Amino acid sequence: MKYKKTIILIGGVILLFFLFKKDLWEKNEDMLRENVLKIGQSVETVELTEVTPFEWDTVYSFSPYTPKNEIYETVGYKWDRIQETVNEGMNQIVFLQDGKVVCYVYGYPTNNRYGIYYSGDVTSGGATVLNSSEDLKFQVKREDDVVYLIKE
Repeated sequence: MKYKKTIILIGGVILLFFLFKKDLWEKNEDMLRENVLKIGQSVETVELTEVTPFEWDTVYSFSPYTPKNEIYETVGYKWDRIQETVNEGMNQIVFLQDGKVVCYVYGYPTNNRYGIYYSGDVTSGGATVLNSSEDLKFQVKREDDVVYLIKE
């Protein structure tokens, strides 16, 4: 009887661990948010690579309403919990390193407290793409409590 309770307890702990364990791309998004929100009030421009605390080589920004299958096709594989944007002004940004997702930014900048917007080459799937080797100087704009990084 005691053996059964121990196994159930261990199983419960393992289950909780997997339920609350964050993926790498979620952890990196948390650190990205923290770095963007730490940008000083007097800073007017920032290099994107200076605020991304992880290695990446390509970043895609998907247009609103882009279907999941187009995102998966552009990125090159499927991964958990991706969502389609449901409104204009939402961010749907995927950072890749060697073809693997290392950061995923999703949602309204007002909810995330930051937003990233840029123009660049457009893929066949409608995503705007930048590479880490490019000039990645972004203007820093603030509106209320939200920090926007904008590259035109």
